[in-house]
Amino acid sequence: MKQTQSLWVQPRLNIKNTETDAPLSSITPQEEQQLEKTFGGYTVKQRLREEVESPFRKVRFIFFLSSMGSALTALYFSSLNMLKASGAVGTFTDTMPLNEALTNSAINLGGAVVCGGLAYRDYKAGQANLERIARGGKLAKLGVVDGLSARKLTLVDYRRYSRVLLCVGGKDYIENLNRSLNADHLSDSNVIPEKLEEVDVKVVPVLLTSDSAVGDTETCWRSTEARDDVQDKNFNVNRADKALAFPKNNAAWSDYLKSEIETANKQGYNVMEKGFTITVKKNGRILRRATGMPQWGDLIGTMEVMDGSKFGMPGDSEKYDGN
Repeated sequence: MKQTQSLWVQPRLNIKNTETDAPLSSITPQEEQQLEKTFGGYTVKQRLREEVESPFRKVRFIFFLSSMGSALTALYFSSLNMLKASGAVGTFTDTMPLNEALTNSAINLGGAVVCGGLAYRDYKAGQANLERIARGGKLAKLGVVDGLSARKLTLVDYRRYSRVLLCVGGKDYIENLNRSLNADHLSDSNVIPEKLEEVDVKVVPVLLTSDSAVGDTETCWRSTEARDDVQDKNFNVNRADKALAFPKNNAAWSDYLKSEIETANKQGYNVMEKGFTITVKKNGRILRRATGMPQWGDLIGTMEVMDGSKFGMPGDSEKYDGN
């Protein structure tokens, strides 16, 4: 897979940093507290969002479940008729033919199985959607420190204005990523940080000290040195600061990345050596996952096409001049 990077333009950052800023919503603290209550492993807010995304899922689930109940009820009576017709429970004068009783039982059983399967499918789809929403909430709350201003932010602060590229790997991976952004290559000047800014990409390198632990990424990044004057000409570790943010609260990052790392390991990838990237769209959803180093040229060239400038959030028409 390929990845994208994101550069942050500070004047456009959408955060609330003073007591005089207007509130972002009309929800009161009490209402917010109610929305954050958890039952069944998910908050009220997450369940409401799932209903908004799939408004007819519960209707379908109830319909299929009630249909299964009706089919099972009918199966009960058709089974009684089948037993009567077979003579297994005595002789009755008002019984239907055995073939008809068998047919009715088979139809009712098939209806119960089909409706039960459809109800279960909708239930599993809903649970999968809730899991995705919950992971999206975890992702949004991950803390970062801006590489240029050293401001403490969360990934949700980049919503709408910046795409975020998480680059995860061991020490060698992070150092090579550093050199790819901060050194000139061959006879060309390195303009990758500027190009990342043009496509609104913010890069967050994440250092893994093991398959399950996130280390001090910024220290590793700042201590990186050029390999030599030929491979890493004009290396300046601060060159790409405007395009960077570093993880804050490593425990939360480790917890979020745990399942991603496990998935990569199951597929046979060495995440410490090869690394992987996760591209987060401006609306906070994951665009794609990829192994290896970011392919900067392809990423920069295709990002606007893949993610799009308009991404279906309130205010887009005004931001893009009504087009």
